[in-house]
Amino acid sequence: MFKRFAPLRVLGLLAGLVLASACTATGSNEPAPYTDGAEYVTIAGPAHRLSDAGKVEVVEVFSYGCIHCAHFAPIADQLRKQLPPGVVFKLMPAAFNDEWLPYARAFYAAQKLGVVEQTHLALFKAKFDEHYPISTLDELADFYASHGVNREEFLRIASSDEVTAQIRKDMTLVQQWQVDGTPTIVVNGKYRSANVKTLDELSALTQWLAKRELAGK
Repeated sequence: MFKRFAPLRVLGLLAGLVLASACTATGSNEPAPYTDGAEYVTIAGPAHRLSDAGKVEVVEVFSYGCIHCAHFAPIADQLRKQLPPGVVFKLMPAAFNDEWLPYARAFYAAQKLGVVEQTHLALFKAKFDEHYPISTLDELADFYASHGVNREEFLRIASSDEVTAQIRKDMTLVQQWQVDGTPTIVVNGKYRSANVKTLDELSALTQWLAKRELAGK
């Protein structure tokens, strides 16, 4: 049900960027509600996290170009609010292809400008519910300008070497995590959501993995 991409496209984009400059751990008698290798997978090798913060890290790999991410966004917003203390929720934009690269740049510009909180859901709504043409970086700049952001400053940040470097770093993590679609959840760089049937199940799985990881710290 989720959007999938061939790994070779990710490798190609990385090359282009280089050139461009529901409970805690179950009791001993209770079966786990989710199965490693089915609803989630344990990522091979050492854990690679988005940051070095001490809290348990929940990362949603997403794109503003993904309609499934648009459907998951309000669910993820509630999930973020329901996670226990000691768990932090983060967004990471996936630039799987050339069409999605402007959305990744836009996210980091919005983050730098401090407007993600008020524009995240609004951008999905404008693109998928209201069908505004929001595909290019110029069109994204128009959207953010309509929300009070300085258009020129947005474009400067979105096109900066700093943002390019961050996207390259993200895509390295995407490969290490073996993410091939969106939305995907990665918990503490150790567990990746896999064959969930619904977006509500994705949310419940995330809570279960996060709480289990928190209990094990």
